[in-house]
Amino acid sequence: MKLTSYTDYSLRVLIFLSLNHERLCTSSEISETYMISRNHLAKIIHQLSRLGLIESYKGASGGIKLAKEPKEINIGLLIKEIESDFNIVDCFIGDRSKSPCRLTPHCKLKSIMNESLSLFIQNLEKYTLEDIVENREELLSLF
Repeated sequence: MKLTSYTDYSLRVLIFLSLNHERLCTSSEISETYMISRNHLAKIIHQLSRLGLIESYKGASGGIKLAKEPKEINIGLLIKEIESDFNIVDCFIGDRSKSPCRLTPHCKLKSIMNESLSLFIQNLEKYTLEDIVENREELLSLF
């Protein structure tokens, strides 16, 4: 399974905000740091705000910051909220007319893949944003 760039960038935004928790950050600096389109970043910031993970302040001295402590942001739960497609193979779609595989009605591969996906998400649910940024000084040196 490969996560979308949208999910990757969402995680990067949260990492950036966690590393700079003492101040408001701007979308411009995040965009420049990660070389992400500002339009794409605006969509990500909007969704993270809707999910209650970040707070946004408008105006000349505005910016964004985490709305929760990093230890309260679960990576697995976040990915389940953000990732739009967990259909690892076509037969996950549910609508048999959209699955080109003749084996779909009796194939065991679907259940094996489903179990693997569940284990993948369960493993991610063991971690929080705090786990990702525990090496704060090393990460900050990269900016």
